[in-house]
Amino acid sequence: MEEKKINPFLKLALELGPVILFFVFYGRVKERVFTIGGVEYEGFIVATALFIPLILLTTAIMWKLTGKLSKMQLMTAVLVVIFGGLSVWLNDERFFKMKPTMIYLLFGGLLGIGLLRGQSYLQLVMEEVMPLQPEGWMILTKRLALFFLGLAIANELVWRLMSTDAWVNFKTFGLTAAVFLFFMSQGKLMQTYAVPEDEAES
Repeated sequence: MEEKKINPFLKLALELGPVILFFVFYGRVKERVFTIGGVEYEGFIVATALFIPLILLTTAIMWKLTGKLSKMQLMTAVLVVIFGGLSVWLNDERFFKMKPTMIYLLFGGLLGIGLLRGQSYLQLVMEEVMPLQPEGWMILTKRLALFFLGLAIANELVWRLMSTDAWVNFKTFGLTAAVFLFFMSQGKLMQTYAVPEDEAES
């Protein structure tokens, strides 16, 4: 099915909306304890329980509007269901906090496997958006694989050594800002290895 184009602001809202709503809702209920079915749940667990159907809803809307989902979107939704579901089922917030670690290890690992095979899996999913020469794709893929590994380590350190409030802030703003800054910092590489317009259009 051919991917349909949607308003970039709508796309951004669908991608970041669930995370922002989780942050806002958690801020309102973090000091509360909810008794459901005779079991006490802290605000973080309740916020997690609401985040799961929300991410599934926005993913479904994205698929409905575009006719296509990236592997990253699908894997993110699956891991949210698995780790978020475990947190709610076992009433243990640690599983949901581990989710970003698993996501970044998975993506970094997949890129690393491609590199060992002499391929850039990043090129396969982003070539149309950002045409680069093969050498540029390999360099960018190596950097991104290492960056994902760094994010996985950072997430582990934050959730294990800091408060839940600190982790929520890190997850909502820190990780998003880090990804944005990473790609901004690759401007020189993208200019150096950019495919000339006449070759990109041919």
